[in-house]
Amino acid sequence: MKRTSAAVGSFGFLLVTPGTVCVLVPSLITRWRRPVDPVPWVDGLGWVLVLAGAAALAHAFVAFAWHGRGTPAPSAPTERLVVEGAYRHVRNPMYVAVLALVLGQVLLFTSWGLFGYLVVLGLTVHAFVRTYEEPTLREAYGPPYEEFCANVPRWLPRLTPWRGVRRRDPRRRAAVDQR
Repeated sequence: MKRTSAAVGSFGFLLVTPGTVCVLVPSLITRWRRPVDPVPWVDGLGWVLVLAGAAALAHAFVAFAWHGRGTPAPSAPTERLVVEGAYRHVRNPMYVAVLALVLGQVLLFTSWGLFGYLVVLGLTVHAFVRTYEEPTLREAYGPPYEEFCANVPRWLPRLTPWRGVRRRDPRRRAAVDQR
């Protein structure tokens, strides 16, 4: 897939899926009502999580289009295993970003309903990753994905970037040699 097509597809998926999960559903739960007197440090932490989550989410979508030449949508998957940027620290930066963004909103809106949504969302994402996404990626990418899984944590980011598959992926080496 061309990078332009991948970028357009990724952007469309970003608007629909994370847009629904991170904006539409929280707005329906909270009605965008914030506490009259928010606790400053809780409010600040909430904003940090929302902004960091949004930035990480945008970065991950760009990585899919630019490095993977595909989208996060199962109907237009990446051509290459993406192990660039945030993916060197955590296997699922999109999901981590979405959960951080929703957690930030829990703090900003001090909403128990939104907290319940966050818990259900986290459990659902974990089950989806374990039962569908990881087996699908193992089948698609084989040993490079196994090496990636062995070295990069699923949910809690590692402090130093992992560089394994990036240097040793034979498909990537072949693409570099053909230039």
